[in-house]
Amino acid sequence: MKPIQTGIERLVAEPPRALRSKRLGLLANPASVDRHFRHSRFLIEASFPGQLKALFSPQHGFFAEKQDNMVLSEDSIDRALNIPVFSLYGKTTTPTKSMLEGIDVLIVDLQDVGTRVYTFVYTMALCMQAAHCHDKEIVILDRPNPLGGIVVEGNCLRPNYKSFVGMYPIPMRHGLTIGELALLFNNHFGIGCKLTIVPMTGWKRNMLFEDTGLAWIAPSPNLPTPTSVMVYPGQVLLEGTNVSEGRGTTQPFEVFGTPFLRTEQIQKLLDEQGLLGVHLRPIVFEPTSNKWQNQPCYGFQLHVIAPDLYRPYLTTLTILKSIVSLYPDEFMWKEPPYEFEFEKLPFDLITGDPAIREVLQTSGSLEALKEIWGEDLKEFDELRRKSFLYQ
Repeated sequence: MKPIQTGIERLVAEPPRALRSKRLGLLANPASVDRHFRHSRFLIEASFPGQLKALFSPQHGFFAEKQDNMVLSEDSIDRALNIPVFSLYGKTTTPTKSMLEGIDVLIVDLQDVGTRVYTFVYTMALCMQAAHCHDKEIVILDRPNPLGGIVVEGNCLRPNYKSFVGMYPIPMRHGLTIGELALLFNNHFGIGCKLTIVPMTGWKRNMLFEDTGLAWIAPSPNLPTPTSVMVYPGQVLLEGTNVSEGRGTTQPFEVFGTPFLRTEQIQKLLDEQGLLGVHLRPIVFEPTSNKWQNQPCYGFQLHVIAPDLYRPYLTTLTILKSIVSLYPDEFMWKEPPYEFEFEKLPFDLITGDPAIREVLQTSGSLEALKEIWGEDLKEFDELRRKSFLYQ
């Protein structure tokens, strides 16, 4: 199999002449490396000596040092290159005019995880909007979607639930690379900035991350492995509840539980549902931080045994419906704030549609809900193909 070349590797292999005289900025974090683990800022500095003038960081910081959500980062100076690092998850989430005045082109090299709620893609979108306003150029260095590029899953975001975990009406699992998403945002959703994508070579839509031959470097602290990314489109829903999603453990999102769960009860209900492609193994864990800190939590670890059959979003919705029905007095929806939204319930922001929570709280059917959002999903699947860089 021909090795995959990521966008950064292609950029430095054939440095575009159009960038030779430009002042450059770079939006990146620790996962922004080539196959030899060399960071993009060093590769760009070597290919365009003296042209890299500023760095920009997404949520969790330039070094992904901030563990939790809504933990802000300050601006700083990169010790290695002695240039400013502007935080886009701090006093502002949008690059300001003063941040951009020292550059002509903002290069984006971020590892996305294929899920609507991941804030990195909205940091990219806000950079694109700012570039349009301030007459700057954007270059996206493409990387693999670790969930592949074939399956789309879940409901599309309702416009009145737009937030920093969902700016556009796309489904939870969108099946696009970050470069393809940028094209969708720019062309269909009307950002209209000066945009260039440096595509990969060798990547195919049926590839999960483990098929790429690339090393996984956690783009954020609580997605340490490709398996945690595989379950994330479903398990992220638990952030909107009092059920631990495994933060404060060594296996975030792969494990979940609470002190009040009785695993045998949950197992019995879930066995009746016939979840596909995943095995739930009963466990007990104690988070060292976050929900239920230092308390024994009874729950499960998700083992994905058939990725082609596994549907993370529907799986976690099914699990949640069982928990809500069995423990109506102990189970709780998390209250705001959540990702800079101070009124709407976090769960509704994550799902993008309050109708989902209502079904979980009643005798409503998840299958009926799937049928309701099915038409939107079909329309999105047709729409996204217009942005495909890889057939």
